[in-house]
Amino acid sequence: MTLFDAPLPALTGGTLDPAALQGKAVLVVNVASRCGFTRQYEGLQALQARYADRGFTVLGVPCNQFKGQEPGSAEEIAEFCSATWGTTFPMTEKSDVNGEGRTPLFAELTAQTDGAGEAGDVAWNFEKFLVSPAGDVVARFRSRTEPEAPELVSALEAQLPR
Repeated sequence: MTLFDAPLPALTGGTLDPAALQGKAVLVVNVASRCGFTRQYEGLQALQARYADRGFTVLGVPCNQFKGQEPGSAEEIAEFCSATWGTTFPMTEKSDVNGEGRTPLFAELTAQTDGAGEAGDVAWNFEKFLVSPAGDVVARFRSRTEPEAPELVSALEAQLPR
């Protein structure tokens, strides 16, 4: 069983098509529209454009747990991301990434350590978790790591399906 075997609710309703994630390298990111890191949408979309045809996708997970920085409705979030940042990657419904309401996906992701060997709760918006095509969590990058940082791109490229 892989990380993406369970259906994921899509931002715009229904569930995400499992084919959008299965067998791909996936960068899961908890996102927010009113955060100092929101500009990272630009880098996330650049990764999506650069690697989508090589078996990669970003998966955005809107979260309002950090100082209410994702207050909008699903429609508002989708419109903001599309109109402001031109995002084309899939997004789940707004979800909790920490605490009792944490999604099963984030329960698995937060067990992964970052470069400093720290695991546990998501500390802030725009933490990034790299999942291999086999569904294994292979890397974790904290919010300050830009999407196009060399260490993230290198880890991503190492996970692209052959």
